[in-house]
Amino acid sequence: MALRPGARAWAVWAVGLAAYVLAVLNRTSLGVAGLDAQDRFHIGAGALASFAVLQLLVYAGLQVPVGLLLDRFGSLRLIVTGGVLMAAGQALMATTDSVGGAIAARVLVGAGDAMTFISVLRLVPQWFPARRVPVVTQLTGIVGQAGQVLSAVPLAALLAGPGWGTAFLSAAGLGVFVAVVAFAALHDTPERKISSGEALTLSQLRSDLSSAWRHPGTRLGLWTHFTTQFTGTVFALMWGFPFLIAGQGLARETASTLLTLFVLVGMAAGPLLGVLVQRYPLRRSYLVLGIVFANAAGWGLVLAWPGHAPMAVLVLLIVALGIGGPGSMIGFDYARTFNPPHRLGTATGVVNVGGFVASLLSIELIGLILDARTGGSADYDIADFKIAMAVQYVFMAVGLAGILRTRRLARLRMAEEGIVVRPLRQVIAERRGLAIRREVKAKA
Repeated sequence: MALRPGARAWAVWAVGLAAYVLAVLNRTSLGVAGLDAQDRFHIGAGALASFAVLQLLVYAGLQVPVGLLLDRFGSLRLIVTGGVLMAAGQALMATTDSVGGAIAARVLVGAGDAMTFISVLRLVPQWFPARRVPVVTQLTGIVGQAGQVLSAVPLAALLAGPGWGTAFLSAAGLGVFVAVVAFAALHDTPERKISSGEALTLSQLRSDLSSAWRHPGTRLGLWTHFTTQFTGTVFALMWGFPFLIAGQGLARETASTLLTLFVLVGMAAGPLLGVLVQRYPLRRSYLVLGIVFANAAGWGLVLAWPGHAPMAVLVLLIVALGIGGPGSMIGFDYARTFNPPHRLGTATGVVNVGGFVASLLSIELIGLILDARTGGSADYDIADFKIAMAVQYVFMAVGLAGILRTRRLARLRMAEEGIVVRPLRQVIAERRGLAIRREVKAKA
């Protein structure tokens, strides 16, 4: 493969990226419509949270099967199928006025969403040289979050103006358009348009899944994704808008601006993290740990603040959450570097389960706590949100323990293969000593 990707590679990536942007819009659409949904379907916070939880449950549950299918059938087929499913789900959401219809709609959205992201990620190593993959992977995840801007601004404006039906039918129509473009323009590899679709055997599926899971590097990727991704997803997908509007007392427009800032921070941080991962691949875990502690500190400051937090503190929280998305992409880099190409889709699917399992559990627990404190009404107080949001620390602690354990196991596996990761303090001490020796020699 050429050291520099050509225009064709960037064009294929752009089409896949457009599909992912739309998937993020569909994924987060219920978050900006949360209060409207409670009025439309006459439900409380717990029931509303169950919509998002079911959507994420479908998404997470399909990651491994989709990864296995992706290794056999390629990105094109799955991206187009996912786009059609999401469009059907948004059309159903636009027209239904029953809870059952809304549940079915979110199931369709979750299923289509599950097929999109890892399919787009698999295009990257097929079309770009290896040294470019970390940066392009970060760009994929971060630019894709523009879908949150589309849901936080134009979709929210449609909800506030023309109304529910117009907003969700617009999302459905856009989905059909992107699926048609993907069908016409996507190519799985530079050599052929679609994968051959080799025969699936149960023994091969078991072998691929077992091999991917047994490698501690894959599990390190899973725990990385689990810990860095979930708190931002909880905020953007479900509870950010209600927390800012009903909890912090902000106007809808101000809340939309903060959610937009959340996306912009991720877009700015993503390329930087990609470059750092590319230059220091053996120190990726330190970036992950720093992001986890930044998220914990951001929430700690807001939750400990008496009453409503000032805007400056909320902005600090948004900045901390914004780097979580790029941080979660490091988990996919672990999957790529610790697994052979033929099982990359499977390993990526395993990693992608992590953050969404943590997200769906957090979303549901937050909803249940809010319902317990308010009796099922939407009359929230900031104290209610502070208690509910604190549940996220449980998942941070679990994820942090998983990262530290699997990092140790991955380094042991690397040592067996002749790759020794020296302690960072030792490397710093050696470089400091080398600098001192050079300085002394220069003065001599």
